[in-house]
Amino acid sequence: MRRPSIYAQRSGELEIKMTPMIDVVFLLLIFFVWTASFQIVEQLLPSSVSMEKSAAGAASQVEIPPEELDFEQVVVRLLWQDGRIAWTINQAPVGSLTELRSRLAGIAKIKSDAPVVIDPDAEVPLGHVINVYDVARLEHFSKVQFATSAEL
Repeated sequence: MRRPSIYAQRSGELEIKMTPMIDVVFLLLIFFVWTASFQIVEQLLPSSVSMEKSAAGAASQVEIPPEELDFEQVVVRLLWQDGRIAWTINQAPVGSLTELRSRLAGIAKIKSDAPVVIDPDAEVPLGHVINVYDVARLEHFSKVQFATSAEL
């Protein structure tokens, strides 16, 4: 003899209870609202809307930082002329190594992450090239590079 099923006694459609589903949706909504970050953006972006009205009615101006001067690269050329060393910075002649250091210091105050490219002639002794490299590193330039020629 077969045992009667509890489902066989039900006649009609199967009902889905929506109350637990709504509870789950509300719990998920609360979770996402609590974990969302509603922080103010920390950077100032220049825009055409720079005036804002304060609660007191006075206008306050948002200060935009000055635009940085952009140096693509600083080229220090070492030339060997008449048995003497000569320096140029971006094709401007420099009289001595101390003047070279003072000019590099001025550039480093503006932008120390500009790349310094040292381009020596083939006749320049290695000691002068190392002196220029040391001066660039002493002025805290982060990128000091050497120029190479394509001809090998």
